[in-house]
Amino acid sequence: MTFTPLHDRVLVRRVESDEKTPGGLFIPETAKEKPQEGEVVSVGAGARDDAGARIPMEVKAGDKILFGKWSGTEIKLDSEELLIMKESDILGILA
Repeated sequence: MTFTPLHDRVLVRRVESDEKTPGGLFIPETAKEKPQEGEVVSVGAGARDDAGARIPMEVKAGDKILFGKWSGTEIKLDSEELLIMKESDILGILA
């Protein structure tokens, strides 16, 4: 199934964090926090300004991003957990 977000929304796949700390300790599944890093799967066409002109999106599919801890809405699409969020919820693009 394909999904295209509308307006200034972005579909994001979370990037899983390491299961070990830098010191070598394993983190149990129950103690892990959800990662705040992800990969953009698809983007909408962009929002419109007051004059009706389209505001282009700054992120594109494939970008690695950092987003806020409580950003987005979790959805399940083809048995994969994804996030839908507004572009303004994205904190930055990782190089």
